Amino acid sequence: MVNITTKDFKRNDLMEKVIDKNTIKEEKRRLWRKIINRDKYLLLMIIPVVIYYIIFCYFPMTGIVMAFNKYRTGSGLIGLYTSEFVGFKWFKQFFSSVYAWRLVRNTFLLNFYSLIFGFPIPILFAVAITQIYNERIQKVVQVSTYLPYFISTVVVCGMITNFLSPSGGIVNMFLNKLGIDSINFLSLPQWFRPIYVISGSWQTFGFNSIIYVAAIMGISPELYEAMRIDGANKRQIITNLVLPSIRPTVILILIMTLGRLMNVGFEKVYLLYNPATYETADVIQTYVYRQGILSNNYSYSAAVGLFNSLINFTIVFIANRLSRKLTDTAVW
Repeated sequence: MVNITTKDFKRNDLMEKVIDKNTIKEEKRRLWRKIINRDKYLLLMIIPVVIYYIIFCYFPMTGIVMAFNKYRTGSGLIGLYTSEFVGFKWFKQFFSSVYAWRLVRNTFLLNFYSLIFGFPIPILFAVAITQIYNERIQKVVQVSTYLPYFISTVVVCGMITNFLSPSGGIVNMFLNKLGIDSINFLSLPQWFRPIYVISGSWQTFGFNSIIYVAAIMGISPELYEAMRIDGANKRQIITNLVLPSIRPTVILILIMTLGRLMNVGFEKVYLLYNPATYETADVIQTYVYRQGILSNNYSYSAAVGLFNSLINFTIVFIANRLSRKLTDTAVW
C-alpha cells in the first residue's frame, strides 16, 4: 500500500504550475515568432525610423545633465558628467533676466495665433474639397494647395522678403496705387506676428488637410444616402454627419498640436526677424541659438531649452487628460 502525504500533493501542484508557466511562455514565444514572420518586411521598413529616433531624439537626451552643470567648451562628452554641478543656477539666471517674460510671451503668442487662425483652415478646406463632385477640379485644387508645403522655408522667407520690400515689393506697389506710403513690414514689430501666422497657414493648410480628407473619405456612402433620403441638405450633412465623424481625428491632431505650443519653427523666425523686431519676434528657440551657438554658453541654453520642453510636455499631458475625460478620445 502506497502512502501519499500532503507534501506529495504540494509537490505535484508545484510541478503542474511550473508546466503551465512553461507552456504559456512557449505559446508566447510561438506567437511572437508568428507575428515577426508575418510582418518581417514591415519591421525591416521601420528599422531606419527607429535608428533615426534613437540617434537624433533619444541619445541627445543625455545632454540634459548639461543644464545642471557648468559645462566648458572643448571638454567633449566626458565633460557632461565631470563638469562642476551648479544645480538650478542657470534656471534662476533665466527667470531673473529681463528677457524671460518676453521670450515666453512671444513663443506662446506666435503658436497661439497659429493655432486659432491656422488649425480650423485645414478642416474647413477638407470638408469643402470633399463636397466637390468633379474629380478633375478636385485634384487640381488639392495639388495646387499641397505644393506650398514642399517649398523650402528659405525660399518662402525669400518670397516674403521680396513681396514686402518697401522698394519694389508687390504689396507696397499696390499700397502706393491706393495712395498709401510704403511700409517696411519686416522692420516693424507689430507686423511680424501677422506675417508669420498668415504665411504659415498658407504654406501648410493644404498638406495638413490630407488626414482630414482621408477621415472624411472613410465615412460610409450609405450614411450620406440615408441623410439625402431623409431630405437633408449639404449644410445638414456637414454639421450632422461629416464633422461628428471626424471629431476623434480633430481631437488627436489638436492634442499633438498643443504639444508644440511652445515650440516655434526656428528657421522661419530666424530668417525673418532682426534686432528691430525682437520685441515681438524673439522666441525661446532663437534665444537658445544665440546663447548656445553664438555665445558658447551651452549650459545656460540647455537649461532654457529644457524649461521649454517641460512646458510642452505639461501642456500635452493636461490636454490629453482633459480630452479623455470630456470626449473619451486621447493619444494615450
